[in-house]
Order: sequence, then C-alpha cells, then structure tokens
Amino acid sequence: MDWYALLIALVAVERLAELVVARRNAAWSLARGGSEFGRGHYPPMVLLHTALLAGCLLEPALADRPFLPLLGWPMLLLAVAAQALRWWCITTLGRRWNTRVIVVPGLPLVASGPYRLLAHPNYVAVVVEGFALPLVHTAWVTAGCFTVLNAWLLAVRVRCEERALLVCRAAA
Repeated sequence: MDWYALLIALVAVERLAELVVARRNAAWSLARGGSEFGRGHYPPMVLLHTALLAGCLLEPALADRPFLPLLGWPMLLLAVAAQALRWWCITTLGRRWNTRVIVVPGLPLVASGPYRLLAHPNYVAVVVEGFALPLVHTAWVTAGCFTVLNAWLLAVRVRCEERALLVCRAAA
C-alpha cells in the first residue's frame, strides 16, 4: 500500500502543477480579451477530482482491499498512459490549455496533436484515469462513483465548451 500512496501523492503533485500552468494560462488568456464560461461547474469539478484522490487512498485502507496484480498492473499502465495523453494535450494547446473554460476571441481551433484525432482528448485522459487509478489497488467503489459523477460533469463541461466556442465565433 505504501507504493500506492506514493503513486497517489505523485498524481496530487501533478495536479498542483496543472493548477500552476492553468493559472498562468488563464492570466495570459484574460489579458488577450478571453472570456470565461461555466464558472458554476468548476467547484464541483475540483471537489470530484479531489475526492477521487482521497477515495484512492481511503477505500483500499478502510475496506482492506488487496493489490491484485492481474488487475493492478494493467490499470497502472492505463493510468500512466492517461497522464501521457493529458500532458500531450497540455503541450499541444500551450498557453490556451486551462482547467477553466476560457476562450480568446480570434484564435483558431487547435487541430494538431491529439486534437487532430479527437475533439476532447483531455477528457479521454480524465475518463481513463478516473477508473484506472482507483483500480490499481482495487478501489471499486471509488472507480464506479467517480465514473458516474464524472460522466454527468463531462456532459455539462462539453456543452459549456461548445456553447463558449459558438458565442465567440458569433462575436467574431
């Protein structure tokens, strides 16, 4: 369990790094006339992602969940792949990447990197990580609860992003 706690701590540090990047990018976007959309769903998103990490630690400890190598190792590979995809998205979007929905008028849509393959590749990373990370140490309840709540939240988020892009295109 100690190595799993270290894994979750490393993911938490990665999340903090994302927030640093997001704050810097938000300032850049807003300084260029960017508009933020969907502020209301942001706090629940932060809470859900924080709860994911807490559940990853608490469920295996409190429910005495074992590490099952046939499940754990493939899930670890998926969780690492999700991180790689997430950072490919962050790198591809550069200053335009954010944890918030901020659209800068006049900037074209990004159609390179993973965005040439998928409309929302970062959300693929979130979905994969959301079930894989808990299942590394058989946190079934955490994986299931996060997946269900995240599906609802992503539906809200994608609608918000699509609406934000439409508003910005209409204003251009």
